[in-house]
Amino acid sequence: MSVSEPDTYPLDLLISETPAETPPPGRARHRKRRGRRRIAVGVLLGMLAILTATAIGLYLMARALPGNIDRIDGAFAGLDEQQRPSKPATAADSLTFLLVGTDSRAPQQTTGEDAEDPVFKPGAQRSDVMMLARLPADRDRATVISIPRDSWVPIPGRGTMKLNAAYSLGGPPLLVQTVEQLTDIRIDHFAIVDFAGFQSIIDTLGGVDITMGKATTVDDKRFAAGVNHLNGTQALAYVRERHSLPRGDLDRVQRQQNLLRAIMTSARNMNPAQNPVKLYHLLDAGTRAISVDDQLTDDKMRGLATGLAGLGGGGVSFLTAPVRGTGREGTQSVVYLHEERCATLWTAIRTDQLAEYTANNRKDQLPSAPK
Repeated sequence: MSVSEPDTYPLDLLISETPAETPPPGRARHRKRRGRRRIAVGVLLGMLAILTATAIGLYLMARALPGNIDRIDGAFAGLDEQQRPSKPATAADSLTFLLVGTDSRAPQQTTGEDAEDPVFKPGAQRSDVMMLARLPADRDRATVISIPRDSWVPIPGRGTMKLNAAYSLGGPPLLVQTVEQLTDIRIDHFAIVDFAGFQSIIDTLGGVDITMGKATTVDDKRFAAGVNHLNGTQALAYVRERHSLPRGDLDRVQRQQNLLRAIMTSARNMNPAQNPVKLYHLLDAGTRAISVDDQLTDDKMRGLATGLAGLGGGGVSFLTAPVRGTGREGTQSVVYLHEERCATLWTAIRTDQLAEYTANNRKDQLPSAPK
């Protein structure tokens, strides 16, 4: 095992200013639910960077989008409650979501109400984006923590492997179990979107402006250093790229966060009073792209929507699990998490001390123009 130490830890922190037949565990129901109202939650769209920034947007998500959110049966199936992490009494009402972006590379999206295929097929999909979204009890802030997909971690019953192998091998339950074992943080809910659905969000926005630290090629098109306008296809290629980046998965995580920041900026700058139709289509595309666990009931989502009413773009922080370096395990390029620094971060999440953690790690913000 060889480990390459990073020169700095630029990934640690980005603060944004701104009864049918029962399917197997982890398989989504794909029946159309006409007439039933599903309520999207700001934190779920946070994975897509479409966070609740306006009262009109919140109202549309909470009241006016019927039947969009798809449910995953058995996302927590088989997990031993006695072995799962418990919540501290001081954080009993806080919520933690595991947000996942998969890349099946299928021509059609595999998650959400519009999906044609199951949300999980063994070995067919990889969890290329994994984030924890933490909502404190007062819901006055949201914190989203990225965990690199190439993180070399123990996977229950499988040995030590890359983190993204957990979803490929065992779907949502194994990924939830792996992340809980890694962080000692209880996962309350699970949400997932396929990259094809992610692409539709960006196209509905009309594209996004991405600031690039150096000239790069995206989807066979050359982009200069500085601000470039990307459509959904180009943005997807931008966040998928890894092999040409000097730090591989670490730089890709920066790109993911950079894209989220760009989408948040675009969504936040949209004036719903002047363009309510565009806002509706944006939220409609977002809610149709997402699948969530079946324990996230309509009532729970309605309560979350109400609790997040005052949360704007400035109330959302993005962090990344600290890393010790990169290296190789056999033929695989992997990321080694910094155990001590991660332990500090996990504790801050569990105990809702993220404001203090953030204040002590401001020097590690994501660059304004990552590679």
